Amino acid sequence: MRKLFLTLFLSFTLFGFSQNTLIPDPNFEQALIDLGLDTAPINGYVPTADIVGVTSLDVAGYGITDLTGIEDFIALTNLSCYANQLVSLDVTTNTALNYLACYENQLTSLDVSNNTALTLLWCSSNQLTSLDVSNNTALTYLVCYENQLTSLDVSNNIELTQFYCQDNPLTSLDVSNNIALTYLGCWNNQLTSLDVSNNTALESLSCSYNQLTSLDVSNNTALTYLNCRDNQLTSLDVSNNTALTYLNCAYNQLTSLEVSNNTALTDLWCFQNQLTSLEVSNNTALTLLSCGDNQLTSLDVSNNTALFNLGCHTNQLTSLDVRNGNNTNFTYFQAYSNPDLTCIFVDDASYSTANWTDIDATSTFVNNETECAALSVGDNTFELGVSVYPNPTDNYLFIEGNENPISISIYNLLGKKVISAKNTNKVDVKELSNGVYIIRITDGVNQTNRKFIKN
Repeated sequence: MRKLFLTLFLSFTLFGFSQNTLIPDPNFEQALIDLGLDTAPINGYVPTADIVGVTSLDVAGYGITDLTGIEDFIALTNLSCYANQLVSLDVTTNTALNYLACYENQLTSLDVSNNTALTLLWCSSNQLTSLDVSNNTALTYLVCYENQLTSLDVSNNIELTQFYCQDNPLTSLDVSNNIALTYLGCWNNQLTSLDVSNNTALESLSCSYNQLTSLDVSNNTALTYLNCRDNQLTSLDVSNNTALTYLNCAYNQLTSLEVSNNTALTDLWCFQNQLTSLEVSNNTALTLLSCGDNQLTSLDVSNNTALFNLGCHTNQLTSLDVRNGNNTNFTYFQAYSNPDLTCIFVDDASYSTANWTDIDATSTFVNNETECAALSVGDNTFELGVSVYPNPTDNYLFIEGNENPISISIYNLLGKKVISAKNTNKVDVKELSNGVYIIRITDGVNQTNRKFIKN
C-alpha cells in the first residue's frame, strides 16, 4: 500500500510540474504578464498550456538576461527579443521559427542550425565571433552587422535578397551563389576584394570603408545605389549602371570618372580623389555634386538645372559656371581654395555675393563674360603693396601702405570707370549703388586691382 501511495504521489507531482514552464528571469515573466500570457504576481513559471500555441512573441527591451522557458514555445514562428541583456539564446527546439530578431544584446554565440524554417534573422549589435547559417537555406533576410565575425559562409543561402554584414572584421566575402540579392551592405570591414558579377539583381551596394583596389559593377545593371567611398580604387566604370541615382566614390584614388551615361543620377559624391576633369552636362537630374579636393581646372554645371548643392572647393579651377537657373534654391555652395579662380559665373551676381561666402578673396561672382573681362584690368607684374579696407563698406574706402603718391580708379563690373582720385588715402563711395566694384591703385610704376563690395 505504501509503495502504491508513493507511486501515485510521484505521478501527480510530475504531472503537476509538466503543466508549468519555468521562467527564472523575472523580466521575461513580466513581459509575458504584459502580453497576457501569464498572470501576476511573478512566481517563476507560466502555465505551459498558455504558451504552447503562441506563434508570435515580442519581448524586446525588457532587460532580459535569461530566456529560459522559450523552448516550450514550440509553435513560435516569430521571436523579437532585441534590446535586452542576453548573453545566450537557445532556440534549438523552436523549429517552427521563421523570424528571429535578437539584435542589441550581448550574445557571443547563436545556434540556429535547427531553425531550418528561418526566413529572417536579425542578430546585429552583439558579440558574435561566428555564425553558422548553412542549414538556414530558406533565409531571405540576414542582418548580422556590428559583431566580431571574421568569416561568414552564405553559400547555401541562395534565397537571400537582403544581406547586411557591415561593421565586422571580415577579410573576405563570397556572394557568388546569392544571385537573388537586391541589397548588400558590407561596409567597414577589411575586404580586399569583392566579386558581385553574379549578383545581377543588386539594386543597392554599399562596400565603403574597406581595402578594395578594384570593383567591377558592369553586370549590376539594376543598381540604383552605389557607395564605395574610402577604398583604394584607381578606376571605376559605371557606364553600364544607367539606373544609378546615388553614387559615392569619395576618398579613393580615381584619376577619371565618366558619368555621361548615368542620366538618372541625383547625388554624386566624388571628392578627395585625383580627378583632373569632370563632365556632368548629361546629368540633368543632379541635385547634389560634391567634387572638392581634386585637381579640376574647370567645371560647368549650367545644364544641371535641378542642382542646389555644390561643393567644388580645393581644386585648381580657373573656370566655374554655375548659371543653372536655380541659384536661389541653393542650400550649399563651396568654391574656396581655388586660388586661380577669378570669375564665378552665376544667375545673379548680387544674390550670390550676398548669400554665398565660401569663396576666395580673389574670386568674384559675375553674370556674364563681359563682366568677367572687366575684372582683368591688368595688374602690373610688380603689384603695389597696399591694403584696402573696410570690405564690404557703406561709405569710405581707406588705402594704407603706399609710400609714393597714388592715383585711384574705381570700375563697375562692366568696366566703366565710376570714380577717380589722386594723392589720397580715403575714397568716398557712399553714392555708388550696392554691388561689386574693382579699385585700381597705381603709383605710376606698380599697380594693384582689388575687389570690394559696396553695401
